[in-house]
Amino acid sequence: MPDNATSTSVAVQAQLDRLWALSPGTDILGLERITALLARLGDPHLRLPPVFHVAGTNGKGSTCAFLRSAIEAAGFTAHVYTSPHLVRFNERIRVAGRLIADDALAALLAEVLDAAGDGPDGIGASFFEVTTACAFLAFARTPADACIIEVGLGGRLDATNVIPAPVVTGIAQLGIDHQAFLGDTAEDIAAEKAGIAKPDVALVTMAYAPSVTERIASVAAAARGTIIALGREWRYKAGDQIVYEDADGILALPLPKMAGPHQPGNLALATAMLRHQHALAVPSEAIHAAATGTTWPARMQRLSPGPLVDLLPPGSQVWLDGGHNPAAAGAIAATLERIAHPGAGRGDVHLILGMLSNKDPAGLLAPFVGLATTLHAVPVADHDHHAPMALAGVARSLGIPAHAVSDVPQALADIAQIGDPAEPPIVLILGSLYLAGTVLAANLEHLD
Repeated sequence: MPDNATSTSVAVQAQLDRLWALSPGTDILGLERITALLARLGDPHLRLPPVFHVAGTNGKGSTCAFLRSAIEAAGFTAHVYTSPHLVRFNERIRVAGRLIADDALAALLAEVLDAAGDGPDGIGASFFEVTTACAFLAFARTPADACIIEVGLGGRLDATNVIPAPVVTGIAQLGIDHQAFLGDTAEDIAAEKAGIAKPDVALVTMAYAPSVTERIASVAAAARGTIIALGREWRYKAGDQIVYEDADGILALPLPKMAGPHQPGNLALATAMLRHQHALAVPSEAIHAAATGTTWPARMQRLSPGPLVDLLPPGSQVWLDGGHNPAAAGAIAATLERIAHPGAGRGDVHLILGMLSNKDPAGLLAPFVGLATTLHAVPVADHDHHAPMALAGVARSLGIPAHAVSDVPQALADIAQIGDPAEPPIVLILGSLYLAGTVLAANLEHLD
């Protein structure tokens, strides 16, 4: 089932069932269907509060989380649209700071699906297009000071790109992913991401390979967007703190609460976006608060004690990340290295991996060679995925001892039997946000 969207609400589930019956069931890109659907709904995307639009291969969700935290710390309210959800479909749509309620969501889905239609008059809108229309309709009807929109796939032809005039746009870290939709080269993928550029709107960019930077600049110039580039219009350094600098001065920020050497860059990108727009006055104190207070589930998240974690010996660490491409893997492995080997000591690291069938397991696992003690491969329920036996084979070919098991609880039970009981294991579950969602639900982690 695409996106594994189910709900404990009978009313919401009834509309999700309608959506599966009407939707093509696969990702499709293009603006024709979403434009037609929004027109039938009265063009709510033209009545949104000031929009912050964020694209990227990795880090765009964290960037959106930093933006939301800073905007709210400044005393403003923000709508937020992100994807995918992890446990509840409602996570995708945050209305003026709160996850959308079931009754409101059910009514919006019904309204949008009625407008989309079926049969000869149907638009044939996809799952993501219907969801996007629901979000825009909710955001247009509820007052807020800002609207933070995460691109779903790519940028140029993503359904969110119907927004005509955001107050600022940004591109987070880039890598190779979704080649079937975006192209096989880093330059082609970057060009698709840069498609969110709009006339006379700042497009804040990070540091990329020269050929990628050149391609982004070309696309932005054709759209008459204004590039605000890291290393030129803004800079940052991360050590014991983050020192951010642009034409408006220097800002010293604490390191983010979120784990990982990549998170200072995401915070710096959010900071640059906030300081290169003029719709909201967000003071430095609010950005400081965002650094210390922002969390984002399934991004190097340490799980709390719960049914899954309790399968391991006391003192064990279980970390969760939905990363599923080589660029994300490099950042995750660097973070895990610091967690497992903070000094001269050495702790055993065990991976639990589940991956969708269109992802590259060898590319994901390469950064973990020499770091991972074992790997347990698991399926990703309700999605096309690499067979656990095949994943284990890839891991063994790279020199990582690996086993195929039926699920995450079985993997944790096996890991609990490995090694010295006096040295509690460090476990990382990764490879898919869909897998991450099942883990969060099984461990009874609270998402708000």
